[in-house]
Amino acid sequence: MSSLEKRYNFWSLYLILICLRVAFYSLYSNINNTWLISPPNYILFIISVLAFILGIKGLKDKRNWRIKTRSWLTITLSSMLSIALFLALSFTFFFSSFGANEHIKRVSSPDNSLIIDFHRWDAGAAGTFVIRGELNGPLWFKKRIYYEKRTENINVEWKSNNKVSINNHVLKLNEGETFGY
Repeated sequence: MSSLEKRYNFWSLYLILICLRVAFYSLYSNINNTWLISPPNYILFIISVLAFILGIKGLKDKRNWRIKTRSWLTITLSSMLSIALFLALSFTFFFSSFGANEHIKRVSSPDNSLIIDFHRWDAGAAGTFVIRGELNGPLWFKKRIYYEKRTENINVEWKSNNKVSINNHVLKLNEGETFGY
């Protein structure tokens, strides 16, 4: 047995633990409207499937009971996370067709250091119109800063490089202010 085969077990466990932590942080940041720094769910799904495959390969290493337990723990965690992420992806794909999530506009601060994307959500007969604003960061990082129900239009005016008025609600972005949550 090569040293690479012995390390499948080790790396698969740490890969799935990192994936679990990132998935829980993603859930936390969506609930608490903090910076969302985790990659999209389909990337987490791919990582969890990779950890599952490495965990299966790690079953070949039978040096002691700890290594066998680590393999089974990895396989169990990665299969549960893969199923949960697959269901989340399916749910998102299926239900995104019910409400119309439409990108309205993108606005930049006067110095172009901050970018906010605005989306309109129409829940149809199940709900009402919602305007959502997300502050963009590097890579896929974003933070929801604006959420207003029962409105269809958006009026944005930058007061300074870090202060913006959205439908007459002034937000100081450098202080982390949000509206509607």
